[in-house]
Amino acid sequence: MNQLEVELIRRLQQGEQEAFKNVVDLYQDMVYNTVLSIVQNDEDAEDITQEVFVQVHQSVSLFKSDSKFSTWLYRITITKALDHEKRKKRKKRFAFVQSLFGEKEETQYHPIEFNHPGVQLENKEKAGELFKVLQQIPNNQRIAFTLNKIEGLNNQEIAAIMNTSFYAVESLLARAKTNLKKKLKNYYLQQSAKKNSDDK
Repeated sequence: MNQLEVELIRRLQQGEQEAFKNVVDLYQDMVYNTVLSIVQNDEDAEDITQEVFVQVHQSVSLFKSDSKFSTWLYRITITKALDHEKRKKRKKRFAFVQSLFGEKEETQYHPIEFNHPGVQLENKEKAGELFKVLQQIPNNQRIAFTLNKIEGLNNQEIAAIMNTSFYAVESLLARAKTNLKKKLKNYYLQQSAKKNSDDK
């Protein structure tokens, strides 16, 4: 950590509200973009971002300077986002059980269109397809890919965040790319078949 970051964390650990405001200003885009890449819903991403900073405020005394503050923050962010997904899946299952008994479930649980700040306008459609298939690969591959390709982190930084080795990250990224290529190919084949069917 650089000296400015060390001083900011020291002030934060002493409970200075201005320091907390500075941390939010510095890191809220990073946290929001990471969460959005995982949960793919604007409103959920905003809620989880708030949860992350509440957690930071409550737990900053536990932060030890043996790692970068951003590494610690990424860990909290990813954990909160994945926990949210688990809760959403449980709600989905519960809604399905209710529907079996004829009970109406008013809340809709399905992915919606969202705009990721890191995606250029001309790439929106391709990015949308990529984000859809990202949901279908194992979590550790998805997190490594998101941190590398969307957040722009290198393998060493990802290894620190995921608490694994540099080589394990390399392997995760390679498997993620292979899986994504396969799923995107299937997606395009399905879209092409659907288009041909609609044209007849």
